Amino acid sequence: MNAVRESLPEGRYGRSADQRADRNLKIIGSVLGAGMLGLVAWFGYDYVGGQTVSGEVIKFQVVSDSEVRLHLEVRKSDPAAKGVCTVNAQDVDHADVGRADFRFDATSKRIDELITLKTTARATTVELIGCQSD
Repeated sequence: MNAVRESLPEGRYGRSADQRADRNLKIIGSVLGAGMLGLVAWFGYDYVGGQTVSGEVIKFQVVSDSEVRLHLEVRKSDPAAKGVCTVNAQDVDHADVGRADFRFDATSKRIDELITLKTTARATTVELIGCQSD
């Protein structure tokens, strides 16, 4: 009985078309992946480096059904920068019960402010929406 050979002898006729296509796809995928990674890194650097003002709610205290006191810390890359931070308060059902913009004009790189936020109902959480420079 004769055995029927279905494939070519290995190494005798060079690479098959499938192997060449796989190699090309790997090269294209690597180049596109590296390009995408570079693009994400560029956007991330631009976003972080481009921010001149950032803020953080350090702590808050619910004083009454209509008032919350909070400690807001603002950091600026340029001490002369002026801007505004927006703060939002929510109740137990996550409904907005207070929102206000607070201006900062002090000429220092770090500002700590104790702020009172008026609310329409009892707040359970306070969050900083964001800070922007003028």
